[in-house]
Amino acid sequence: MKRLTYCTLLAVLIINGTSYAQDGSNKGEESLFDGKTLNGWRAAGKDTLPGAAWSVADGELTFDPAKGHGGDIVTTASFTSFDLSVDFKVSVGGNSGIKYFLLPNTSLGCEYQIIDDSKHPDAKLGKDGNRTTASVYDLIPAPKDKPYKGAEVWNTARIVVKGDHVEHWLNGTKLVEYDRNSDAFHQAIAASKFKDTKGFSTPLSSPILLQAHGDLIHFRNIKIKQL
Repeated sequence: MKRLTYCTLLAVLIINGTSYAQDGSNKGEESLFDGKTLNGWRAAGKDTLPGAAWSVADGELTFDPAKGHGGDIVTTASFTSFDLSVDFKVSVGGNSGIKYFLLPNTSLGCEYQIIDDSKHPDAKLGKDGNRTTASVYDLIPAPKDKPYKGAEVWNTARIVVKGDHVEHWLNGTKLVEYDRNSDAFHQAIAASKFKDTKGFSTPLSSPILLQAHGDLIHFRNIKIKQL
């Protein structure tokens, strides 16, 4: 199979898709995190609340592995087309992510990567930077000149899904967009660690997942608008 360069892949993905994101409108937006409790969330693959590593304080949802056990968490509701925004603050050397299009009863899905680009080794792996912050993990890299403020600072992720068209934004700037039914995206999957994962990226509706990757991570202002 002919390998696509980053520029070629991005060009094909953008040409095949139409941008659906609109800035400045909060109409129809709902909060997925009330800033006080874990209402609306559960442990991934379970019907129970997550372990002690997940906690809520000062309006923040935090995964801290030093506090005990706790895996990924997902929303109790599922979403199809949506505009999701999440503030995040990753620790120095930390790694996490936001996933969507999850395969049923798994933590496997497309991922908005969150990582300390400069100090976590996984950010140096993959191809052309496709494991750095705001990338579609192991599939499509975010540009190197993205407006990332780095670790220990609040940043804002935004994921827009309208049918098969997807956009990744960071701090108000659109960085990646793709059509999950395009040949270019299928080629990206075939060249990734997900090449043997049957049905990867195909679910029409799924929960939103916040990843526990063994590193301290904070989230706040988790809001979604169904499109």
